[in-house]
Amino acid sequence: MDGALNVQIVAVVIGRNEGARLRACLQSLRGQVRELVYVDSGSTDGSQALAQSLGARVVSLDMSRPFTAARARNAGLAVLGTPDFVQFVDGDCEVVPAWFDAALAAFKAHPLAVVVCGRRRERAPEASVYNRLADAEWNTPIGRAKACGGDALMRFEALKAAGGYREDLIAGEEPELCLRLARAGGEIWRIDAEMTLHDAALLRFGQWWRRTVRAGHAFAEGAALYSAGPERHWVMESRRSLICGLILPLLVVACAAVSPLGWGLALIFPAQVT
Repeated sequence: MDGALNVQIVAVVIGRNEGARLRACLQSLRGQVRELVYVDSGSTDGSQALAQSLGARVVSLDMSRPFTAARARNAGLAVLGTPDFVQFVDGDCEVVPAWFDAALAAFKAHPLAVVVCGRRRERAPEASVYNRLADAEWNTPIGRAKACGGDALMRFEALKAAGGYREDLIAGEEPELCLRLARAGGEIWRIDAEMTLHDAALLRFGQWWRRTVRAGHAFAEGAALYSAGPERHWVMESRRSLICGLILPLLVVACAAVSPLGWGLALIFPAQVT
């Protein structure tokens, strides 16, 4: 962490009823950042008191307004001074000790970089097929990227100049922010370094389904906002969701109505999982 001592790094953690996962998250950041801010979204499990006991500055999100993760992250940004970098972390994640040195080295190697992210891994990918799918999803290509996820180190001034996160987005707020940062001349980099351990705890189909629906919201909102732009932001993903979620099921049912063999078309869905 030697490199981080020469710059001002703060961390903004968001969460709700994360319990032991929040403790692990905050403890992984203690001594790694100059200031630790925890934004709580209506927890009832003592998360606020826990965060205070671990030295975090606690911000209670106004839950009379519709919640979005973007709102929570902006609430954390609003109480900061003017650090060099801000690390965003979800409360169910634990930051790997060597992450900050690797990320700062990447910023030095890429002067135009405004966002650097690394490898997020699932803590227990063996616990369920849904955890394994999430772990595979986090394994994005190394190098210049279009977007980051919820965990990332960002240049504070670039983030403020962009106006922070767009608070009305139900999901997909990080890629939308990265698009605006890139339009302003910044670069987003995914480096070959361990960053965080994530505890999704996706053990039931219903949990995975809710997560999938949220991803669908992200694709639809992103495409609605930027489909006419040169990036074609999430246009392909939205079309694929429409095809797999509506057109193909209707085709299967229609073919099955003609012949029972038509149900064989349903094998298209598991065939997509590798």
